[in-house]
Amino acid sequence: MPFPSSITPPSQIRLQAVTKRFGPTGPEVLAPLDLAIDPGEFVAILGPSGCGKSTLLRLLSGLAAPSSGQLSVNGHAPGGGDDLAYVFQDPTLLPWLNVAANVETLLRLRRMPAAERTRRRDAALALVRLSDRASAYPRQLSGGQRMRVSLARALALEPRILLLDEPFGALDEMTRDRLGEELLAIHSRQRWTALFVTHSVAEAVFLASRILILAAHPGRIAHDLPIDLPGPRSGETRLTPKYLQLVADISARLRALDPENAASAPASAPVAP
Repeated sequence: MPFPSSITPPSQIRLQAVTKRFGPTGPEVLAPLDLAIDPGEFVAILGPSGCGKSTLLRLLSGLAAPSSGQLSVNGHAPGGGDDLAYVFQDPTLLPWLNVAANVETLLRLRRMPAAERTRRRDAALALVRLSDRASAYPRQLSGGQRMRVSLARALALEPRILLLDEPFGALDEMTRDRLGEELLAIHSRQRWTALFVTHSVAEAVFLASRILILAAHPGRIAHDLPIDLPGPRSGETRLTPKYLQLVADISARLRALDPENAASAPASAPVAP
């Protein structure tokens, strides 16, 4: 049931003083984090290597437990529901299964009836524009197509929250940009909540409605920035002065957190004419 327009829906993800260390005497990976994410937000997470970006996703998914603090996802503890999906950098497809069977894998693990599996599988493949490749095997696909299959497998779960850990990081720039545009188009129709880890400032600015920049040693939120770019975003968005300025500003903030690696902080944006 939708919330009345006068009532703000509760935060879908909430962290209160959440910390993480590995082992009782290990270093603190995440300092106390306080964070609230509302339904439908697309949040990109940036930060230098070792700042805890992937660790944060693991906590939200229930793959790891916080050392202290309180963490809730959709009103329950992480891992306590079926309304979250995870997309990794590696598509992790099973090579002996065709595309259709790979998309159904998680649905089968949940013992979903065959008719419902088929409905969800076909809908997810249509979303990622791979309906005509349903009988192909992973070895017959390009890198971009394999990542589309991985995304379809997650979307077939019909999640309320989608966690994406550098899903396009191994792809060439043109494929990466095209998949980013397609991901935003799907998000605009389905309105799940997204947390998207990336090392690319340009990608983060293009995709996100909000960017979290983490500092390292220990990981902590250094900046929490709204991204006010009009939609629908397209390839032309990347050429607008506002987009270019946001990329430059956020790149500068990121370099300031890691001055020794300033040269490697990726902006990947064209220069304004």
